[in-house]
Amino acid sequence: MRHDSVTRLGNSLVQHGPANDRVYLMKLDRADLPGIVDAMRQLGRERGYTKLFAKVPSDAADHFARRGFVNEARVPGMRRGEGSACFMSRYLARRRAVPADPGRIADVLDVAERKSRKPVAAAPGPDVIRLGHDQAGVLAELYGAVFETYPFPITDPDYLREAMDSGVAFFGIPGEGGGLVAAASAEMDMHWKCAEMTDFATLPALRGQGAAGRLLIHMEEAVRFLGVCTAYTIARAVSYGMNTVFARGGYRYGGTLHNNTQIAGRLESMNVWHRRLAG
Repeated sequence: MRHDSVTRLGNSLVQHGPANDRVYLMKLDRADLPGIVDAMRQLGRERGYTKLFAKVPSDAADHFARRGFVNEARVPGMRRGEGSACFMSRYLARRRAVPADPGRIADVLDVAERKSRKPVAAAPGPDVIRLGHDQAGVLAELYGAVFETYPFPITDPDYLREAMDSGVAFFGIPGEGGGLVAAASAEMDMHWKCAEMTDFATLPALRGQGAAGRLLIHMEEAVRFLGVCTAYTIARAVSYGMNTVFARGGYRYGGTLHNNTQIAGRLESMNVWHRRLAG
């Protein structure tokens, strides 16, 4: 699978390509306002993409709203524990704005809310460890066994090592024989003092045994120690398991991103969850 490219528009960081069929503004440089909004639209039109997507400070949201973007999710305290951030979308094709499974998405949220009232203690098991360059190979093997396709090349050990060097902390649960049975990552932005809890994967035989919850608790402790104020995630909106993990972990629902991310060969809607870790 050919993955989308990460490049720059002006001084801002964007990802775009046919895999996710979108232009994604990952990191805004305020010096690019307001022209970055029109530059995204032009790139999307030229490449035939059907969605423009932007993660921006809430006080920059008006620039996008005036050009047809809608605010699909919001994370309070995402910027250094004080300022909010918005996840905003503009659809260049009307069909992309309509979720494929609205009934299931609503039921997933309902189930997660009900189960959040009965939080569970972390399940016992092998220790969670932070993974380094030496474990990139077994980590890639785990991701390859769990995901048919993924928005980023996480089945490539070299990509994982580069991610580790750029501030992404990977954690795993070892299995017998030196492999991993589960893993996840904390993608830290130390300028904003926030971290995205992402890339969760558990071998099918081990699902339902609390691995994701144990990983999440360990990652929260690790990033809090480094000064992260707010944790968030962008979880598959049709996944009962992952949405329940975050709801039980004290995360609050922030909104749904419609048909946002290509996973396992299809575009899926994603739920945003967030939690304040420190003031």
